[in-house]
Amino acid sequence: MKRTAALFCFLTYSVFSFAQMPDAPDRSEGEGPFDRLIIRGVNMIDGTGSPATGPVDIVIEGNKITSIRTVGYADLPIDESRRPKAGPNDKEIDAAGMYVLPGFIDMHAHTGGMAQGTTPEYVYKLWMAHGITSIREPASGNGMEWTIRHKKRSEKNEITAPRISAWISFGQGFSGTIVTEKQAREWVQMIHKAGADGIKFFGASPKVYAATIDEAKKLGLGTMTHHAQTRVVYNNVLTSARLGLTSMTHWYGLPEALFEDKVIQDYPLDYNYNNEQHRFEEAGRLWKQAAKPYSDKWNEVMNELIDLDFSINPTFTIYEASRDLMAQRRAEWHEKYTLPSLWRFYEPSKKSHGSYWLDWGTEQEIAWKENYRLWMEFINEYKNRGGRVTLGSDAGYIYKLYGFGYIQEMELFREAGFHPLEIFQSASLKAAEVLGMDDELGTIEVGKLADLVIVDANPMANLKVLYGTGAIFVDENNKAKRHGGVVYTIKDGIVFDARQLLKDIENMVNVAKEKEGFEITQPGIKY
Repeated sequence: MKRTAALFCFLTYSVFSFAQMPDAPDRSEGEGPFDRLIIRGVNMIDGTGSPATGPVDIVIEGNKITSIRTVGYADLPIDESRRPKAGPNDKEIDAAGMYVLPGFIDMHAHTGGMAQGTTPEYVYKLWMAHGITSIREPASGNGMEWTIRHKKRSEKNEITAPRISAWISFGQGFSGTIVTEKQAREWVQMIHKAGADGIKFFGASPKVYAATIDEAKKLGLGTMTHHAQTRVVYNNVLTSARLGLTSMTHWYGLPEALFEDKVIQDYPLDYNYNNEQHRFEEAGRLWKQAAKPYSDKWNEVMNELIDLDFSINPTFTIYEASRDLMAQRRAEWHEKYTLPSLWRFYEPSKKSHGSYWLDWGTEQEIAWKENYRLWMEFINEYKNRGGRVTLGSDAGYIYKLYGFGYIQEMELFREAGFHPLEIFQSASLKAAEVLGMDDELGTIEVGKLADLVIVDANPMANLKVLYGTGAIFVDENNKAKRHGGVVYTIKDGIVFDARQLLKDIENMVNVAKEKEGFEITQPGIKY
């Protein structure tokens, strides 16, 4: 069956042993860090929420930003007298007309696994090619030891990979099933000692759940929950937050906290949770069962979550096929960058997680469009009232490709009502706050680590320029062309050529296709 370790934990709440992905290869990409690197003449979006400013010169020494200097005015020549002088051994990047942003943080980023046929090199390079310099790896589906080992290797820049914050699936590494509060606390102590950064829950019995969250809080570990339908009756999002849970992912458990006339979702009487179409079809009707926007109940729940400093990571993008399956299945990047094994993993199947389009049609998509409208309204207002919202993709499932899915999440935030500057703030500063790293990451400021994204077009005007495939425009000669795509991803002061990383991915995919004689076809159609 095409399921990862994380999925099995999700469905059964037990931890099994699975074949792991191979280790990432030693890093051969990237230049630096340099004694002194100067990025020249760039327009800066600093991640704080401030508007763009430029041109500026940014000086990086080793892996730290040491100077940010305004060197002129828009549409006028650079004032050379303002520029920091370059020494004979300094590295310079001419970024005139380009834009720089803080490195992006994907707060729901699975590394993939043997079921998808992916390798860490494939996944990491797709992330890095889209400016993702840090990830929260929830559930550690390749095993806790594997994830923490790669976290440490990335910290040392031994591999081409984002920074990894390792959030371990509840119970992973424990012999048997955790059934007592004492066992829960001992397990938290064990993963803390091993180097974990946080815990991902799918749910647990109330006393065990409460004890685990309490012990994690004492040790400074983060906590997040995907409130699975099989456990949400015990604890919805509001009851979890009251226990001290620091964040949620997806949206399950949030409508349930907003129920006014029921306790349990209105399941059809033939519903079976192991039927993927049942599961996702009925999830698309869940927000309509919740309190109406701006009603007393809706306001009370929202305001209490904000008072509890609770963070929401919606992952709009991973469900996007639910409202337009064809658009996600035919996304233009699949042909060049999706591995044959991953394409097969996406295909409709009664056995595979996320392959729920067994008989998916107009009625399901219309229901999901309304689901999105209500969900987005809550998230946007949560942000407006001061609640913390972060970006995550959960790519590797449901026709969502690593890296590309994260930029799609930005577009969905825009649809929800976020200003582009609010999106970039959520993608960097807000995420860094959740990870407890906002003193080092999340904004472009003197003294912070040099994690940066440089793109050759204005991402505020068109988020599509952040896709590796860029955005289409028609030039003065009426010719269709592309602009955009990340030019450089800088992590820890090391400069990576983002376009070369994508070229590496294209080569991997071509080799796999040639080996199998494979070409992408659409389900149910023989060419």
